[in-house]
Amino acid sequence: MIRKLMMALPALLLAAGFTLADKKNDGFVTITNGKDFSGWKASENKDSWSMKDGAFVAHGPRSHLFYQADKPFKNFELKVDVMTEPGSNGGIYFHTKYQEAGWPKYGYEAQVNITHGDPKKSGSLYGVVNIADPMLKDNEYYETHIIVKDRNVVIKLNGRTVVDYTEPKGQEAFSKDFERRLGDGTFALQCHDPKSIVHFKNIRVKRLD
Repeated sequence: MIRKLMMALPALLLAAGFTLADKKNDGFVTITNGKDFSGWKASENKDSWSMKDGAFVAHGPRSHLFYQADKPFKNFELKVDVMTEPGSNGGIYFHTKYQEAGWPKYGYEAQVNITHGDPKKSGSLYGVVNIADPMLKDNEYYETHIIVKDRNVVIKLNGRTVVDYTEPKGQEAFSKDFERRLGDGTFALQCHDPKSIVHFKNIRVKRLD
């Protein structure tokens, strides 16, 4: 009986919203429980988000789903399993802050887009280092791995490095509407538009400081 309870404990903790180290014991913790939106907060158009097969599904008018971190992230590794349906656009923000409406002003966006019309495809550090061909397919999960250490940003798709960018010292804001520079903050997932359907699951993070 005790052995059965011990085996069931990890699933019970996740269902309750606790984060757990990955089975590989590599320092990552999972920040979704696969059941509901515990620990996350949607901005405008909250109904654009749903759960399916353990994944957050973005489908509807513009909205962003922010992780409610206990403290800001500065240096970290983030891994997200992503699946796009044909013609879909989305994104993964980091060093951002919750805002009730609009496109997030703070932080950078790792683009999610395989066949949407935007020429900036999956793996792009949006508007900074743009990828034209991510060599991925719609309707298949792939891993986006973002590594931030001091002024360096690395983005990997299924283990393949597509971005290795070092932000210049004294980087100025991109514009009055978008910072697009490093600092610290949380993560956000993007629901881009009503025609796009993007699935995000198995979200895990490791602090590097």
